Amino acid sequence: MSNHGARQLDTTLAAISVLPAIVDAVASAVEVYVDGGIRRGTDVLKALAYGRVRLSRPILWGLAVGGEAGVTTVLGILRKEFDLAKALSGCPTLTIVTRDLVRPSEH
Repeated sequence: MSNHGARQLDTTLAAISVLPAIVDAVASAVEVYVDGGIRRGTDVLKALAYGRVRLSRPILWGLAVGGEAGVTTVLGILRKEFDLAKALSGCPTLTIVTRDLVRPSEH
């Protein structure tokens, strides 16, 4: 799911804040992937707590700036941030990254 950076409708909610409701509504029928709004390792951790993550824009930004080396750098930064977020959250493995880790925002 993605709200395309809210460029078309700037009053839309961030993808991560509506993710829990979407997962609750459809996860038994389909897999839910989050693509929009993933800019930091903490965003990856929060999205994984509810579903799965795909990275698009950060990879494209790295590619645009530095080609293959730029992509490698971006993925390295995200990985370091993600590993730190996991450690600070007390999650040494992905198997214990659950939705209990994240508190949904109040609307």
